[in-house]
Amino acid sequence: MSPVFQSHNARTGETLPGEFPEATSEQIDAALRAAADAFRTYRNAPVETRALFLERIAAGTEAAAEDLIELADQETGLGRPRLPGELVRACNGARMFAAMLREGSWVDARIDTAIPDRKPAPKPDIRLMHHPVGPVVVFGASNFPFAISVIGTDTVSALAVGCPVVVKAHPAHPHTCDRLAAIVKSAALESGLPDGVFAMVHGRSNEVGTALVAHPLTEAVAFTGSLRGGRALFDVAAKRDRPVPVYAEMGSLNPVFLLPRALATRAEQIAEGFVASLTLGTGQFCTNPAMVLAQGGAELDLFLNEAGRRVAAVAPASMLHRGIHQAYEQGVNRIQILSEVLVTAKASGADLSKGQAAAVLFETASETYFKHREVLREEVFGPSSVVLRCPEPSEMVRFAESMDGSLSATVHGTPEDLEEYRELIDVLQTKTGRLVINGYPTGLEVCPSLHHGGPYPAATHSFFTSIGLNSYLRFVRPFCFQDVPEMLLPEELKNHNPRGIWRMVNNVRTQSPVG
Repeated sequence: MSPVFQSHNARTGETLPGEFPEATSEQIDAALRAAADAFRTYRNAPVETRALFLERIAAGTEAAAEDLIELADQETGLGRPRLPGELVRACNGARMFAAMLREGSWVDARIDTAIPDRKPAPKPDIRLMHHPVGPVVVFGASNFPFAISVIGTDTVSALAVGCPVVVKAHPAHPHTCDRLAAIVKSAALESGLPDGVFAMVHGRSNEVGTALVAHPLTEAVAFTGSLRGGRALFDVAAKRDRPVPVYAEMGSLNPVFLLPRALATRAEQIAEGFVASLTLGTGQFCTNPAMVLAQGGAELDLFLNEAGRRVAAVAPASMLHRGIHQAYEQGVNRIQILSEVLVTAKASGADLSKGQAAAVLFETASETYFKHREVLREEVFGPSSVVLRCPEPSEMVRFAESMDGSLSATVHGTPEDLEEYRELIDVLQTKTGRLVINGYPTGLEVCPSLHHGGPYPAATHSFFTSIGLNSYLRFVRPFCFQDVPEMLLPEELKNHNPRGIWRMVNNVRTQSPVG
């Protein structure tokens, strides 16, 4: 009999009713075989069928919103207004990809027509567009039970382009995952799609995740979580007889640089926004600002005083689950045992029995970072941050040049600061996926221009985003047709352009027919 596990109330630790069986190798094999069988039918399904499928997922989620929010709140402790807002974001994401399908230009159609009489050799007719890769395995994230989970961006972007999906439910919120999976299954049935288009399996053990990635029918993997977990899956995929990509979004320090004039004119204002960003959602965001750099002096003291006052006033709150809380406590302890590091402020009153995290702000000299880099470079997932006092401006550049890849970097500066610190800003563009000026890294604007990724270890592949419209690019590959008769071409590449999409025809972007 397969082992089972249970879910727990994030705030009280109380065991919730119900048991969830660890997926067996036979169940994993069956899910991926069904996905592979469904792939040919699904990838050739009419665009409108796939678009309606996504819209039905959104509508079904909205219809069950109150039940879903209650379930997710019990299992994650994220509460209101976070969970209702996140549910809206997930539904909007599904509809965004439905609109992308109908517009059609996502296929990146390119046509170079033949020149039979070209000398010294004839030019063939060559046409190219994106094709779906096949079955995709999605790992749900603990900190976004709607937007990066069963109906999150990974799932809906893969489904949009014609890839069947097998989701590994996150073991910290399995009830929520089950309810969402039922909605997706119902939407697939209502859309007349084969059963294998979507499946979900449970598993708390590493063996379940390993089996999903190692399965020979898996064509791509999407993961959001820890560096250790993402790298382990990446290594499994790389060792397969036929390696496949693992698009993992992992650890990130998201450093914040406070430039002199900005600090001199609005230190308290910056501190207010910084602490709000640091403690948002109990610090459980991959874009959490875990390190701050500034030149030492009275202005930095003012920032630290105000930020420390605000950190100390933050009410401790339960983290997503006991495992994350334990890791947070261990991470904070790793930093505070360093003799050169001072605790500037720490919130009081955390109830460890309820998995509550106390926000904490550390302070040290920038040289300490280089001395204890192996400790301080490691992300502590939660509401903690380290302020590094830099003796001179070049120290910020030194840090930027040495830092690991990061999802984001933030710079607060006046126009004069930004001009003076161009070298710093230039270096940061080689180390991050997103540069924020006079703002804060948390709170992603989901839109076509967003890039949520970065150089390793922020992600396993910095070319791709896990959030936003371009996230579908992880699940397609270019396919080229040479001298293929019109009757065999997909609609997007036919001469008369029946879908009216934008295409690149003989180096000109146009919606016109080829003639």
